[in-house]
Amino acid sequence: MKAFVICRRELRSYFGSFIAYALLAVFLLLSGYFFYSDLIYFILFGGYVLPTGLWQFVFLDMRLCTMLVLPLVTMRLFAEEKKLGTIELLWTYPISDSAIVMGKFLAAWVFFLIMLLPTMINPLIFYQFYQFDLGPLASAYLGIFLLGSAFIACGLFVSSLTENQVVSAMVTYGILVFFWFVTWNEEVADQQIVRALLRLSLFDRFFNFSRGVIDTRDVVFFGLFTALFLFLTLQSLGARAWRGVN
Repeated sequence: MKAFVICRRELRSYFGSFIAYALLAVFLLLSGYFFYSDLIYFILFGGYVLPTGLWQFVFLDMRLCTMLVLPLVTMRLFAEEKKLGTIELLWTYPISDSAIVMGKFLAAWVFFLIMLLPTMINPLIFYQFYQFDLGPLASAYLGIFLLGSAFIACGLFVSSLTENQVVSAMVTYGILVFFWFVTWNEEVADQQIVRALLRLSLFDRFFNFSRGVIDTRDVVFFGLFTALFLFLTLQSLGARAWRGVN
């Protein structure tokens, strides 16, 4: 219950600032542009595999939008509190660290859902003209939801390490870009190493979802990735005891 109190507090803070609306606008504009351009491409060149191929291209582009926007959403979660000194006040309340972490994670997660919901308008309009199979579309949305949750957990952890929001965003970008390029060395690495790296790649894990394939191993991987960074965030907050901070 206390996590929901923190969540409401964070959401009020999000929507009390211009940045939240700017991020929403950027995400929706880019998502709409990619949907329109990919749709035109597949109408001209996609042939009869238009629905499946279209969603693959649209959501592979949407993952870029997600990676661009979410570090900017999460950068303030702890960094701003540290900068303003309100984190010490928060620690004086009878709220556990786990409730604080979950409340802030939920707030960013809800904000991400609010960003995603309007993007469903485009396929719904398309469906009025072309009755396609909804399965691949649902799979792609599940994938982008899991990918975004992993991004948020990663950004939350980095934000807990610094009081500088810019540093928080840049380090989060660095980690996410690493998981982007981790499999781009296929030509110089041993096949066993490549196979191991493929299991760690967020973006290769997402690829199946974009093709309409839901593999439980990918779902478990995203769940573990998110849980790992939430655990690290909790440990980061707990480290204040070592520094003698109450």
